[in-house]
Amino acid sequence: MKVKICGITNYEDAKLACDFGADALGFVFYKPSPRFIEVIEAKKIIQKLPPFVTKVALFVEMSADDINETMEFLKADIAQIHFDVDKNFLSKLNCKYLPVVRAKTKEDINKFEGYKIVDAFVKEYGGSGKRVNIEWFENRDNSKIILAGGLTPENVKEIKKYGFYGVDVSSGVEKVPGKKDKNKLKNFIEIVKGCK
Repeated sequence: MKVKICGITNYEDAKLACDFGADALGFVFYKPSPRFIEVIEAKKIIQKLPPFVTKVALFVEMSADDINETMEFLKADIAQIHFDVDKNFLSKLNCKYLPVVRAKTKEDINKFEGYKIVDAFVKEYGGSGKRVNIEWFENRDNSKIILAGGLTPENVKEIKKYGFYGVDVSSGVEKVPGKKDKNKLKNFIEIVKGCK
């Protein structure tokens, strides 16, 4: 299973996540978030990251043009579209993208073809620690789903049997919002990667 560590706000946390084996890092460009980072600061971190770590830029309520412009400037790999959009909106993006399904019901997880992130619906757009109902994923192909929402080193082991492509964690490996906890980060990645 792949691991994305989201809400990176500083190089120290980014380096730790990479050293522990994270596959992707997420940068939040949504001002109300306690994990918000300025584009210029994120670019400085991205430029220092190893070549095989995927750089993900998270956007909320932004136009396709603004997303394209920011992605071009950042040289990030994937745009995470963390708000309600349709196929028409996605077709205007000039970059790789990953839509997020903020699931309220079991039916919601069928939205969008291909790879997607499924998160619990919360008004404030993620990072709240709220979990998706895990029973919704029983008896289905989850190989293109990245599960987000309320994951921690304590509970991540129980989702391994569902065959997700990956997991996305933010608040579950933090000391305080925007600052990662070294031990939680290490434990989380080791558990997902089967080292523990």
